[in-house]
Amino acid sequence: MAILSDYVEEPTQTTNTASSSQSSPQKPFTEVLDELNPLGFIEKALEFAALESSLFKSDSVVEDVNSLVRAVKEKFDAEEKKKKQKVVDDNAKSRNVEKPVKVSEPVQVKKPDEEVKVEEEGENEEEKSGKRAPNSGNGLDMERYSWGQSLQEVTINVPVPPGTKSRFVLCEIKKNHIKVGLKGQPPIIDGDLYQPLKVDESFWSLEDQKSISVLLTKQNQMEWWKYLVKGDPEVDTQKVEPESSKLSDLDPETRSTVEKMMFDQRQKSMGLPTSDDMQKQDLMKQFMAQHPEMDFSNAKMS
Repeated sequence: MAILSDYVEEPTQTTNTASSSQSSPQKPFTEVLDELNPLGFIEKALEFAALESSLFKSDSVVEDVNSLVRAVKEKFDAEEKKKKQKVVDDNAKSRNVEKPVKVSEPVQVKKPDEEVKVEEEGENEEEKSGKRAPNSGNGLDMERYSWGQSLQEVTINVPVPPGTKSRFVLCEIKKNHIKVGLKGQPPIIDGDLYQPLKVDESFWSLEDQKSISVLLTKQNQMEWWKYLVKGDPEVDTQKVEPESSKLSDLDPETRSTVEKMMFDQRQKSMGLPTSDDMQKQDLMKQFMAQHPEMDFSNAKMS
């Protein structure tokens, strides 16, 4: 009977202990987070957990807390990274939306650096197109010869070894073709001319036994040559500037035409209206002044 009695009393005692444990009141954590001292808040939380639980009864509690802190930090860093990436994406989208391509842009004053950049871009465009700025004679300096021009004539200078005799010179001048060099050697110039010549008014000479000088008279004396012979680089004729003394030799009508052509070339190179454009603008202004009753608000003058 004693054994049975002990067996019956033991579970009764266990039940009372569990019931007592379940009915024990839970204490609230009343500390408030201070944004300037977050570690102090964590310290109070750990102290509370140590007093009210079996947190520090485990030998691995320090490692467990460190692992918990690392896990929380990694989660926090991942969220911050997402936020930053979202800001970058939003900015990229806003740039694409806020800067649409406009048909016309307002005129802006260019800074000196911008003007230099525009000039460099212009030089690059000339190189791509194969055109070159003219030399002082309105032609080009080539590797083995140079040439220049006026509206009436083309002059060529071909250096040769000092002491060269005229009998060694080879110079054939035809209406559309020229060949210059020394006999028994490959020609220095050999090709079709840009435009026809007046052969009877063209000739060559040997200067100081060290250079061949050739004078070609153009048939069309109202146009600048873009090159001497086919295959040579082109001259940028918009930058050609004839000597004023040559203009004075022209008759009044031809001189007026040449001066107008020179003015229009300069205006085009600067992006300004030509003489014809300016004349049209003047006529339009006169017409507007004569008809004030008409609405010209949408009229465009180019």
